[in-house]
Amino acid sequence: MVQEFGVAKSHKDVAFYASLLFTSFSLCQALTIMYWGRLSDRIGRRPVLLIGLVGNLISYLVFGLSRSFWVALAARSFNGLLAGDVAVVKSAVAEISDETNRARIMGFIPLTWNIGAIAGASIGGMLADPAHQYPSIFGNVKFFVNFPYFLPCAMGCSVTLIGLTFCIFEFEETLVRKELQSIPSNAVLSSGNNPSATLSSEGTPLLVTGQEAQTVQSPAQRQVKELLTPMVVRVLTTNFCICFAMTMGEQIYPVFAASPTSDGGLGFKSRSIGFSLAISAMAVFYMQLVGYPQLERKYGVLYCYQQGQALLVPIYLALPLLSLLSAHIEKATNSTHFSNFAQPLSSWDPSILFEYATMWILLSSLLLVQTAAKILASTSINLLTVNVAPSKTELGFMNGAQQMGVTIARVISPLISSFLWTWSIKHPYLYPFNSHLAWVVTSILVLISYLQSRKLPVSLNRFAADNNNSDSEPSSSN
Repeated sequence: MVQEFGVAKSHKDVAFYASLLFTSFSLCQALTIMYWGRLSDRIGRRPVLLIGLVGNLISYLVFGLSRSFWVALAARSFNGLLAGDVAVVKSAVAEISDETNRARIMGFIPLTWNIGAIAGASIGGMLADPAHQYPSIFGNVKFFVNFPYFLPCAMGCSVTLIGLTFCIFEFEETLVRKELQSIPSNAVLSSGNNPSATLSSEGTPLLVTGQEAQTVQSPAQRQVKELLTPMVVRVLTTNFCICFAMTMGEQIYPVFAASPTSDGGLGFKSRSIGFSLAISAMAVFYMQLVGYPQLERKYGVLYCYQQGQALLVPIYLALPLLSLLSAHIEKATNSTHFSNFAQPLSSWDPSILFEYATMWILLSSLLLVQTAAKILASTSINLLTVNVAPSKTELGFMNGAQQMGVTIARVISPLISSFLWTWSIKHPYLYPFNSHLAWVVTSILVLISYLQSRKLPVSLNRFAADNNNSDSEPSSSN
């Protein structure tokens, strides 16, 4: 697509402009997502979801009809600016669930996202440039010749319209309004220079009279600095570190697997890389829908989060060691790639066959455990972000702040991982400054996140607002 826009002066510039299209969405989303989350705490979840869906609809249409790179870039950026959906959906899910089912319901968010990403990429690829892919059907349709990427964008619009229709007619507002309660008999009103009312030990707003009543703020009116308590900052910090690390690992693995063993890789071709990724995906459905909810009920959110991180550290350190075994097999079989053996498997020495099987068993085991550990960590941090919120009327802000960190991490981490990998294979120093460098840095980030999580209290295993009976009236915003 970038090549057809004619903005790239040579094929070497295509990757740069493609990355601009890819990152423009995330960069713009990072700028506004906390605002959308905060706004949803004031006006309700439903209006913000509607704005995001309408933004999707407009941006998809403009992107599909764009004839220049800069129009396409503007469409992607516009989409990112209005994309507050993820944070708001997490908030809505937290509000309609309780501690008995929240872990299972939260698990559906990344699960449906992954299914949509896989299906969307596959269908989009099949529908792109239909005039050339299906000349007998669309070859004479001038519209598809002039706008080769409109059809997949139109499919995206169709799916968005389904979501928009559901949101308009079926989605009920989940935000609750917390009313001020009267002073309990044992409440003590603090005095001092600050005329604002304080909270009792149970967290119930005290009723004040006269001018002091005007200073009482609802949760949605609190300043950001009031919400960023030390515990909240710690949760957001560990969220950023673990997301940064996991994204680095996701970016490094395909490059590591495809790189020659002389550069510290596995020497795989595309088929072997795809097979290894398919193996790791096998654990997703079970862990997300069955394994994690059971572990969370038995051990708690915080323990699951810590153990997920603890598992990732040795996995990231162990994966690059498989390059040594891969290099030995290549040398013994006179092959540079496992998909193109110089000798048939039947002619291999039994010891080499054993090493080959061992390598795949080790790789598969590491990838399966890595997938399980990532689900433990990612689902748990979503729940911890909910649980650290002071009340349900601040869930939008908390999830917006978390998603802002996730977005920034996903923009920066691929750049860092690519730089570390390229630098390490060009300057093969002693361990850890050789091909292991990117993996070691990833492990260190996970370790930092783990140490931060060790400082979190066990009270975060539960969301305090679940026990607040005053959160019962739905918002009137529509």
